[in-house]
Amino acid sequence: MLINSAVYDDGRVVAEPDLDDLSEALQAQSGFVWIALRDPTDDELTRLQHELDLPPLAVEDARKGHQRPKLEEYGEILFAAMHLLEAGPDGGLEVGEVHVFVGARFVVSVRHRSTQGFLGVRGRSEREPELLRQGPGFVFYALMDAVVDRYFPLIDAIEAELEQLEATMFQPRQDRQAVVQRLFGLKQRLATLRHAVTPLLDVAAKLHGGRVPVVCKAMQDYFRDVYDHLVRIQASIDAARETIIAATQVNLTLVTLDESLVTKRLAAWAAIFAASTALAGIWGMNFEKMPELKWAFGYPMALGVIAVVSGALYWRFKRLGWL
Repeated sequence: MLINSAVYDDGRVVAEPDLDDLSEALQAQSGFVWIALRDPTDDELTRLQHELDLPPLAVEDARKGHQRPKLEEYGEILFAAMHLLEAGPDGGLEVGEVHVFVGARFVVSVRHRSTQGFLGVRGRSEREPELLRQGPGFVFYALMDAVVDRYFPLIDAIEAELEQLEATMFQPRQDRQAVVQRLFGLKQRLATLRHAVTPLLDVAAKLHGGRVPVVCKAMQDYFRDVYDHLVRIQASIDAARETIIAATQVNLTLVTLDESLVTKRLAAWAAIFAASTALAGIWGMNFEKMPELKWAFGYPMALGVIAVVSGALYWRFKRLGWL
């Protein structure tokens, strides 16, 4: 579906052509065209390919979707794929994509499986005509910058939840299984974020310094800023991943300690009852030569001995911290 189509000249909108009129609009104007599509049909992509002479292989990638973040050069035309991430209803991350075609006189963004639009990016660019005069390279930067900036709230949310888990991990009667499940969920979200960020680092690295595509030469400093943002996110991902691994190990250690404490308590109570059982067994043998059987205070004495032995054992285990 076509979201927006505009021809810009000297940083201003001069026309809003349809997909079938792009080549004519570019011939009539001296600027460039910026087209945005969402979940396009095969017919729309075919018409776009015909009007702008887009590379067939890149169009096929945009048609199928499910691409790894990448940057490919087809002569003077660039094709970039980036992941759009957003929080899902189940707490995980849902993955969409945006594919960007960049030529000397056009920029085309094709969005798949995502509700995150770029109308804000277009509005910001139109409010800065001095930058929009830089042409398609600036638009490509603005789109990439918007995608990367949307990663920051996701990593911040993961770090906040991780800090909350760390704060409650040592509380008594904590549900260790629930903690491990939450840690595993955070690890999955981090993996999804890492799969989006790590390949994009290589993309941004190709757009500043060294051999830079012609259409992006004037925007190298801006792409370097995007690269710095990606490096920060990557560092946060690595730090959070290490924290999750450590927290998981600590939680498993706490589970072992809890089990050891339960074992100690069971062993302590078993020792107390074993002593009582042994004494009761001795006096319950009913031999004829047992003087306690004929003694009037034999029964109270036996109960007293059992109580004293059990109390002594209880006091000892209590001091040891077993009870």
